[in-house]
Amino acid sequence: MSERVEWDDLPADLRSAVEARTGKVVAAEGIADGLNCSTALIIETAYNGPLFLKGVRRTDEPGMAALRCEERINATVGGIGGVSPAIRHRFDAGGWTALAFGCISGRHADLGPGSQDLAAVAATLRRTHDLPVPDFPLPQFADRLRTFLRPGEAQILQGSHLLHTDTNPHNIMIGDGGGEAYLVDWAMPAIGPAWVDPACTAVRLMECGQPPEDALAWLGQFASWRRARPSAIRAFVDATCRHWTATVGDKSAEPSNSRFRRLLECGRTETA
Repeated sequence: MSERVEWDDLPADLRSAVEARTGKVVAAEGIADGLNCSTALIIETAYNGPLFLKGVRRTDEPGMAALRCEERINATVGGIGGVSPAIRHRFDAGGWTALAFGCISGRHADLGPGSQDLAAVAATLRRTHDLPVPDFPLPQFADRLRTFLRPGEAQILQGSHLLHTDTNPHNIMIGDGGGEAYLVDWAMPAIGPAWVDPACTAVRLMECGQPPEDALAWLGQFASWRRARPSAIRAFVDATCRHWTATVGDKSAEPSNSRFRRLLECGRTETA
């Protein structure tokens, strides 16, 4: 994670631009989670109440690319009818670009044993995959794994659904009002099979201590997973394991890879 800049350390021009739109910032709390920004703050404002402020220096090319992606996709995923908070303001000042989102009053999702959040998480994943595909280009999920796929496997991993691709617990918020789940940090969206996000979330459940059989039972509620071709699941799992092994080495990758391999225990044939 990159260095995080607190409110008082942001450029004066940026702070002034924020307060010109939101009113005085009377409190600011830094957020440590996330990888794609240089500042992440919950700010309490005079005009707009609490907002989530996320910003990057304009010299940070990867960070700017991720922030631009979040801004563009917010029209699809944010606000009423969406699965994520809407953007309220954009700021360009002091060599920075920042977005102010509506602030969720809530907490990170609990994906561990005994959690009461799993039904809400499942409902939001279903809603996500019913959203329209944005009207700007997004990569196919298979393209991210192309280096690790065998010939012909990219084709069977093609899909037409919007994917978040990073459903770790820090990117799933549970609202205080009614326990609804929200997906945040849309920095790496893709297009692909609808079952990919539920499958990755099931792996996260195992990572958070759920017994594999319970995680797979949760995954089994998704029609997209039940209809998934076993050859596509195999291609996804094998390529993901190769990717992690290439990234961190055999020993470090094995805990994650063993969880992904559990996805192969679906007990289906190719004609099912």
